[in-house]
Amino acid sequence: MDENRNQSSGNFIEDIINADLAEGKHTKIITRFPPEPNGYLHIGHAKAICINFGMKQKYGGECNLRFDDTNPVKEDVEYMESIKEDIRWLGFEWDRELNASDYFGQMYEYAVKLIKDGKAYVCDLTAEQIRDTRGTLTEPGKESPYRNRSVEENLDLFARMRAGEFADGEKVLRAKIDMASPNINMRDPVIYRICHAEHPHTGTEWVIYPMYDFAHPLEDAIEGITHSLCSLEFENHRPLYDWVTVNCGFDPRPRQIEFARLNLTHTVMSKRFLKRLVDEKIVWGWNDPRLSTLSGIRERGYPPEAVRDFCGRIGVAKADSVVDIAMLEHCVRENLNRTATRAMVVTRPLKVVVDNYPEGKTETVFVENNPQNPEVGVHEATFSRELYIEQDDFSLNPPPKYFRLKPDGTVRLKGAYVVRYKSCDFDAEGNPETVHVEYVEGTRSGEEGANIKVKGTVHWVNAADCLDVTLNMFDYLINDGDGDYMERINPDSLTVLHGKAEKFLASAAKGDRFQFLREGYFVCRGGTEYNCIVGLKDSFKA
Repeated sequence: MDENRNQSSGNFIEDIINADLAEGKHTKIITRFPPEPNGYLHIGHAKAICINFGMKQKYGGECNLRFDDTNPVKEDVEYMESIKEDIRWLGFEWDRELNASDYFGQMYEYAVKLIKDGKAYVCDLTAEQIRDTRGTLTEPGKESPYRNRSVEENLDLFARMRAGEFADGEKVLRAKIDMASPNINMRDPVIYRICHAEHPHTGTEWVIYPMYDFAHPLEDAIEGITHSLCSLEFENHRPLYDWVTVNCGFDPRPRQIEFARLNLTHTVMSKRFLKRLVDEKIVWGWNDPRLSTLSGIRERGYPPEAVRDFCGRIGVAKADSVVDIAMLEHCVRENLNRTATRAMVVTRPLKVVVDNYPEGKTETVFVENNPQNPEVGVHEATFSRELYIEQDDFSLNPPPKYFRLKPDGTVRLKGAYVVRYKSCDFDAEGNPETVHVEYVEGTRSGEEGANIKVKGTVHWVNAADCLDVTLNMFDYLINDGDGDYMERINPDSLTVLHGKAEKFLASAAKGDRFQFLREGYFVCRGGTEYNCIVGLKDSFKA
C-alpha cells in the first residue's frame, strides 16, 4: 500500500478513503460516474468526473461508467454517446460500461424481498395525494390507507403491475419506513412506478421502473462500489441509500460521500433550462460555445487540460459556494499562453497603403510561433505595399496617451518597419477608408540599427495574400442577477466579425488553437471560421 494513503491529504474524501484502507475495509477502491442520459453533460459534471476518475487514478482502483437509465421517457442513445465522448475528451477511460437497466431483474427481486419482509407495499394514492400526505419539516406525514395491506395482496398487486394490468400512475410501490421521520425522504418513499414507454435498452420488456433512490444504492451495491461519491443535494438521501442496502441484505455496503456542487457565475447548469435553450433555438445546439455543456466548451476551444486544472484548483469542499468564472478563464489562458501558436489577424480591417514602398515588391518577415516556447520556431508572413490594420489602431482625434497610428505620429508594424502617417481617404459617410503612410528606411525589425524608439506597435496583414476569416465573438449568455433565466439572456452574447488573417492560417485544421496577437485566443472551427476561446485580459486574482 502506498504509504501516503495513511496521511491526511487535506481532501476530506481522500481522508475517508485513506482511513478505510488503513482499517482494512477495502483492498481496492471502486468508484462510478452515473449520469442520467437525459441531456448533455455540463461543466458541473466535469468536477464529478474528475473526482470519481481521480480517485481511481490515485488509488490504482476502478471507475465504472453507469447510465442511470431508469426513466425511459426522457432518455436517449444520443445523450449516452455524447457522455462517452465528453469523458474521453477530458482524458479519462472507464473500466466497465454499465446501465441501470442491466439490473432491472435483480431490482425487481429485491423489491419482492422487501414486500415479503413487510417493508414495502403497493399504494393506490395519486402522486398529488402522496405529496399532500407527506407532511412538512415540522409536521409528520399521514399513513396511506393502503399501508397495511397483507404481504400476499402486495405480492399479487406488484406482480400485476409488472404484468402491465394497470395504467400509468394507477399504483406505485412504496417503501414502508416511517411517516413521522424528521427526514422527509424516509416517509414511505415511492420505489417503483408504472410507465408504459419503450426503453432504449430493454424495449417493452418492462412497464414498471425503479425510482432513483431505490435503484442507485442497489446498482452501487451490486457492482461492489466502495465509495459512492455524489454532490451535496444527495446528503439528505443518504439515510434512504443506507436503508435500501441494509434491508436488501448487502454486506459489505458502499459508502455514500457528498461533495459540494460546482456553481459558476454567469453560468446555468440546469439540464431543463439548457434543453429549453436548445429546443427554442436560442442557441446553435447542445454544443453552442456559449453553453456550459462540455460539448459547448469543447466547441469553444477550451483545452481539456485547462478544465482538469480548474477542477483541481477549486478543490473538494463540503459546503456549496459560487466560483467566479474568471477562475476558469484564467486556467484556460494559462494553458493557451504556453501552447497556442501566435498569428496576426485583423478583426475590423482598415486598409493602409505604404506610399513609398515599391509596387509589386514583397518581403518575408518572421513571426514567433510562441515566445513561451522558442523551440516551436517561427512562421513566415509577407509584407507589401498594401496592408490591413485594426480600425482601433488609427485615430484622427486620439485621446491622451494614444500610442497607435495618428496624425503626426509613428508606429512600428510588428516584425516589419516603422511607419509615419501621411494622409487619409474617407468613404461617403466620412469614415476613414484608406490610411496612407510611409515607411522609414533602415527600421525593419531585426536589422542592425533598426531599433528606432516608438511608443506603439500594431499588428497587420498583407492585403495581397491575406485570408478572409469569420470570427465568432462571445459574451456571457446569461447576465448575473436574480429572477427567471429567460429574462436574463444577453441578446448580444454573439457577435460575428469578418476579418483578415495572415496566409499561413490556410493550413489550420479544425481544433487548432491560436493567439491572435493583441486580440485573444481562437480555435479553428474548420475552414476559415474561428471561435473566440477567451480574451487576453485576465480579471482573475490568484
